[in-house]
Amino acid sequence: MTAEREHLRIGFIPLADAAALFVAVDKGFAAQEGLDVELVQEVSWSNVRDKLNIGMFDAAHLLAPIAVASSLGVGHVKTPIVAPYNLAMNGNAITVSPTLHAAMNARLDGDALDPLATARALARVVADRKAAQAEPLTFGMTFPFSGHNYQLRYWMAAGGVDPDEDVRLVVLPPPYMVGSLAQGHVDGFCVGAPWNSVAVDLGVGHILHFSVELFSRCAEKSLAMRESFALEHPNVVAALLRALRRAARFIAEADPHEIAALLARPDRVGVGADVILRTLQGRLKIAPDGATRENARYLLLGQEGAERPDPTQAAWLYAQMARWGQAPVSSALLDAAKAVFRPDLFDATLPAAPRSGDAISAFCGPKFDDRDLDAYLSAFPIRRTP
Repeated sequence: MTAEREHLRIGFIPLADAAALFVAVDKGFAAQEGLDVELVQEVSWSNVRDKLNIGMFDAAHLLAPIAVASSLGVGHVKTPIVAPYNLAMNGNAITVSPTLHAAMNARLDGDALDPLATARALARVVADRKAAQAEPLTFGMTFPFSGHNYQLRYWMAAGGVDPDEDVRLVVLPPPYMVGSLAQGHVDGFCVGAPWNSVAVDLGVGHILHFSVELFSRCAEKSLAMRESFALEHPNVVAALLRALRRAARFIAEADPHEIAALLARPDRVGVGADVILRTLQGRLKIAPDGATRENARYLLLGQEGAERPDPTQAAWLYAQMARWGQAPVSSALLDAAKAVFRPDLFDATLPAAPRSGDAISAFCGPKFDDRDLDAYLSAFPIRRTP
């Protein structure tokens, strides 16, 4: 490892799924690997992306779809990115205002825990509003190239709502979601933890669905870096992966109250430790009346082999881009997308890591098969073309 590369600047957004980065630095695992890591908090994903792309950050806590999009040159300038480590799988949720929640419940035909039933209820509410010549509903998501965007769109479209025609989707930084919902600027949102829980605790939101209830296993945040950086500094990359592995194991084995207190710091996530504790345990309040729902797979921070990058996950993200007109369909782009997630770099450093290989299973719709994207995409009645 060269001395001039020991100091690393890593950008992050204040979210619970950056936990491994926080723990790697704050518990000394990065320092023990010879790294002096400076964690730099940002407010928006575009800031993180741009500073990573131009070299102001050496690595970043990044939305997995941004890593793919940057490498493909869609939505922004083309910058080859590699993602050798999954910081998190799952961890998002769809939250709506009390007003919209009541309207959907009034038009619900089926189980409120069934995403297809709630999507159809949303379609009925949308139709009611059109008939009354009311303004379209507005939903917040964190970035056009994000799991939040794709999860919202998939859920809505399953019920017959065209997310580009029937509602408005707007981009909001995660920390601004709750205030926007409270002020009536949006009627709902999809965001990562802990902001759904904060909305519920403040009485301004109801959690409809965890993202794991929509998709069994979905790459959410990556440790991302420029491909050129990874090629030039393989020892630094390996040291960082070892530090993150130690952090993930510490999170799994330590008292969760200690982890929650660490993440609650103002320079990390900056919300109450009790909210973060519930997030880590997959035990969330879903309504202001105190109702709760639990799912042990709500947020995976290394469990079940979640930290190992899987190119099939990158292929699925690319398929969502293609479905919604963000990218054309081509075998070359598919191969380039899969090449962003680098299990080879992961395995070379952490050879004893468990391998998942789990396919992504959605609550409805066609089975994903990256060997025939045309067939997969043509099965959706609501889609865009670039």
